Amino acid sequence: MIGVFDSGLGGLTILKAFLTKLPQYAYVYLGDNARTPYGNKSQAVIYAYTRQAVEFLFARGCVLVILACNTASAKALRRIQQELLPERYPDRRVLGVVIPLAEAGVDASRYGRIGVIGTRATIESGVYEQELAKLRPDLKVFGQACPLLVPLVEEDWVGKPETNMILKKYLYRIKRKKIDTLILGCTHYPFLQKDIERIMGKNCRVLNGPETVSDKLIDYLSRHPEIEQRLGRNRIVNLFTTDDADRFRLLGQKFLRHNIPEVERAVFEN
Repeated sequence: MIGVFDSGLGGLTILKAFLTKLPQYAYVYLGDNARTPYGNKSQAVIYAYTRQAVEFLFARGCVLVILACNTASAKALRRIQQELLPERYPDRRVLGVVIPLAEAGVDASRYGRIGVIGTRATIESGVYEQELAKLRPDLKVFGQACPLLVPLVEEDWVGKPETNMILKKYLYRIKRKKIDTLILGCTHYPFLQKDIERIMGKNCRVLNGPETVSDKLIDYLSRHPEIEQRLGRNRIVNLFTTDDADRFRLLGQKFLRHNIPEVERAVFEN
């Protein structure tokens, strides 16, 4: 099975793309809605929460886990890959979303001016600047933290006037930098993509993160048959949340745009 982890609902955008482009596999999704957002938490806490999630997904048979959460990818992925996996799970793999999005940003940029919006933890980590510089050192990269957007998405305020007002305030700060490409450095933000594209205008390309990540996963599996051959192909999708399961199901159906029969609750110690 393929595990997909996010701090809340945002990773459903990634799961939806996987179900469209790689429908043959079995998936387990975990949203840590009870402890979202991760963007205002310390690196130690983010690592502890992410490790709990990864081990939860491994215990349910996942061979490969995708950290759909940008904050977890920025703050916890490397340590999980370098410490947790070699010591306890040498036959499992954990991947993030930062590198695929950075690669797509470089490919899309016309004039070498890229913007990144994300949680405070993701922006302050500088992870996108680092990965983009590795790919193209002459790039100009401009980051903008948008700490209010994740709670607004989680509370189903997408499309409301108050959300658009806050979105405009964040985006105008980065729009003034004359960027030609915008990376949505949080998996919650694709829920706001149409509004973001409208505000940024036709001269800025807003990357479709879920499509990018799913395309990169297809490429990864083609290059790693030893992992691909171990993935279940029964097309089962199991959903878990650390918060209210009924609320997650109702919001998840809206975001995934299809019926969700059941969501189970996962219980972690804080």
